[in-house]
Amino acid sequence: MDVSHVRSILETLCSKGGVSGLESDAAEEAANMLKKYMPVRRDNLGSVTGKKGEGAGVLLDAHIDRIGLIVTAVKKGGFLKVAKVGGADARVLTGAKVTVHGKKDVFGVISCVPPHLAKKDSENKATAFEDMTVDTGLTFEQASEIISPGDRITVNGSFLELLGGKIASPCVDDRAGVAAVLRCLELLEGKETCPIEVVFSSQEETGGSGALAGAFASEADTAIGVDVTFASAPGVSKDIYGSLGDGALVGFAPSLDYEMSKELMRIAAENGIKAKPEVMGGRTGTDCDEIQTSRGGIKTALISIPIRNMHTSVEVCALEDIEETARLMAQYILERSGGNA
Repeated sequence: MDVSHVRSILETLCSKGGVSGLESDAAEEAANMLKKYMPVRRDNLGSVTGKKGEGAGVLLDAHIDRIGLIVTAVKKGGFLKVAKVGGADARVLTGAKVTVHGKKDVFGVISCVPPHLAKKDSENKATAFEDMTVDTGLTFEQASEIISPGDRITVNGSFLELLGGKIASPCVDDRAGVAAVLRCLELLEGKETCPIEVVFSSQEETGGSGALAGAFASEADTAIGVDVTFASAPGVSKDIYGSLGDGALVGFAPSLDYEMSKELMRIAAENGIKAKPEVMGGRTGTDCDEIQTSRGGIKTALISIPIRNMHTSVEVCALEDIEETARLMAQYILERSGGNA
């Protein structure tokens, strides 16, 4: 399977910031990619939206924001105090390299107490967010000129190509979903389809308001949300979660449309697309929870891409899973439109 284009899209998207509430640079990149397929705009909450065709159709959603930190204070010595934005994991942040997005970008590191000096009761414990400090090397006066409370911070990491068609990078959650939607549109290029709307939504990591507003403004009567999910790994059960290389994971949950989920599984089976069911007993914890309650209700399905190390700077995914997700969405849209790949 040729996944070179998926890789290129994902690498470009993962190189951008876009911490929740300040998604501009990532959103602008995604908008530039999306406008090849449809007219595009940014809505009042910062989401990227687009539509091709008139009337009710299918809405494709993936969130453009990423987890991160926010500056709460500039302290004596130029150290920064922070709070988390979204589900940042304190266990992996000590000693991390970061970028503070102030009046200009400033590199820094999250400070740590050397193990020789650590108190016994704090050994092997994560530093609480209220105790974290970011060291930029600046004095208090210098830092105060560039950095203010409310500035966002991204955790740095490289886009690393692993063996077996896998990559590791920050913010695969959910740039992988954005990449899948863009690849889906590429597969549909030149084909007659039903109306397609796209929302690359803001603020998913902090509650899903971007998707709620985007879905409310749409005319779609059905929607597919694309997000990431947990992949099996040491300490993560293979019996409960999918594995890298499983392809598209189709959600089954009380908040999802059962018939759509079954239809996606049928389409996958009939078209040689790798897919497995992912069963949840309640809400999905994704934009789908907001989309399906928008306006008078929108029939909503969820396709998830398995990743390892979620909410770290080394989230690992298999590029073929993104490709299979794109193929499944494209074939669903073609069948709804009365066509076939």
